[in-house]
Amino acid sequence: QLQLVESGGGLVQPGGSLRLSCAASGFTLDYFVIGWFRQAPGKEREAVSCISKSGSSTNYPDSVKGRFTISRDNAKNTVYLQMNSLKPEDTAVYYCAASYLPHCSDYVSQYDYWGQGTQVTVSS
Repeated sequence: QLQLVESGGGLVQPGGSLRLSCAASGFTLDYFVIGWFRQAPGKEREAVSCISKSGSSTNYPDSVKGRFTISRDNAKNTVYLQMNSLKPEDTAVYYCAASYLPHCSDYVSQYDYWGQGTQVTVSS
């Protein structure tokens, strides 16, 4: 069974950091582009980062650029999202997703497998 499992979410104060993990089971992440998305209440799901199969290419929207870093450890079949300088507007459920595409994409519809999500709350 193909599965992605996110972990590492929680409650953090503004300015704090969290590292999210996305672990795969039942398949090898090497063959997939991996994206991180988030969805806040009442809002659409939005892309926050993407990493190529080799890890040599990454994408970030302006809202998180310079604060979030995506990385992958194919030997551990895991992708990470390091989030620094967190803001209240980063509060959302964060999802990782895997795509068969040969390149990164910001479109939800272009991802084939999704995790169940992990809650990140930034509040004092």
